[in-house]
Amino acid sequence: MDIDSLLQSFQRFGVHLGLDRIVKLLANLGNPHHQVPIIHVAGTNGKGSVCAYLSSVLTEAGYRTGRYISPHLVDWTERICLNEQPISSETLKQLLQQVQAAICPDEESPTQFEVITAAAWLYFAQQQVDVAVIEVGLGGRLDATNVCFKPLVSVITSISREHWQQLGPTVADIAREKAGILKAGCPAVIGPLPPDALQVVRSRVQELQCPIITPQPARQIASGWAEYQTSKRDWGLVEDTKTIKYPLPLHGQIQLTNSALALAALEILQKQGWKISEEAIINGMAKTKWPGRMQWITWRNQNLLIDGAHNPAAAQVLRDYVDTLDTQTVTWVIGMLSNKEHADIFKALLRPNDRLYLVPVPDHSSAEPIELAKLASEICPGLSLCQTNSNLSLALESAFASTDSLVVLCGSLYLIGHFLRMGE
Repeated sequence: MDIDSLLQSFQRFGVHLGLDRIVKLLANLGNPHHQVPIIHVAGTNGKGSVCAYLSSVLTEAGYRTGRYISPHLVDWTERICLNEQPISSETLKQLLQQVQAAICPDEESPTQFEVITAAAWLYFAQQQVDVAVIEVGLGGRLDATNVCFKPLVSVITSISREHWQQLGPTVADIAREKAGILKAGCPAVIGPLPPDALQVVRSRVQELQCPIITPQPARQIASGWAEYQTSKRDWGLVEDTKTIKYPLPLHGQIQLTNSALALAALEILQKQGWKISEEAIINGMAKTKWPGRMQWITWRNQNLLIDGAHNPAAAQVLRDYVDTLDTQTVTWVIGMLSNKEHADIFKALLRPNDRLYLVPVPDHSSAEPIELAKLASEICPGLSLCQTNSNLSLALESAFASTDSLVVLCGSLYLIGHFLRMGE
């Protein structure tokens, strides 16, 4: 049985937040998570790139570094990495079989996400990693990754209204769920949050007596270079600040914030005695890759910008980046899942005279392109073109044929994954 078939059998259990099933499953596997020191990263947006920076720098510093992320773009093996290398298909298959064998048939079945998460913990324990960078799947408090009582550092990157169906209707509700990764006495790095979310997180921080750093965004000093200033306060003690200049290979203004969060987490590790030199930071940041997020790609000899941009905050970040480029109009190729905030995403992205091609997201609960077209035309009546296509290839061909300006593919990480699988 291949990896897809092994995991497919658990897909019917859907998103079902809660820790009981994963705790039982890990206990049956010998509690591998107790052997793995972790950095735990939550947030609406930015958590993936923060994980990418941390993993790259820690690998560069010579530590045996695990990384667990979700979702994957093309292949399940992307989710579990050791020293920046994805797990082999054969190893992942063996781990999944071990996990499957540990499931009690007379108990409630774990979800697909819980099964792959258990496989990740098992792999990191077997590989005796020095540290694992663990990205929260959904929310935080009841997420299957939230089973460690003493993370080295917890990071909350950003909070905005997404997955409210599972996490609660308001930003404060969502903040409460994400703050669930904070642990008593364990240091935390907190990104810029809306006032309602910040209030919730700060109250949880005080309750748990977490030492925290809330770093200022780094400053851009040249194209592709930034400067970060270490925190002035070391948990109550005023210290001299230091600055570090480093390459910033990921695009968009938001990376000044995301990279600062990663460097603040590394600062905490240094204070805990981890040996992370300035050289390792500079080289690690330079080598960071985070595919499918504001990534330039060549498609049939044409330049194409691809980005997940699957919620309003991410869409705004993408639009801000596009606005820095030398382009009068933008041609958008967009597909979205049915449960996303379509109107707010369009409001963030679309401008008069832009062109828009709408496509379905294959193999997922896709929003109907025709419905999206009606909505987009209401929101931005000044579009110079708004049409639907039955598939992505046709839409991209039409987009490039109709313009010599910027073409952007976005709206869903699953759509980006489909595009990357399509190849040329």
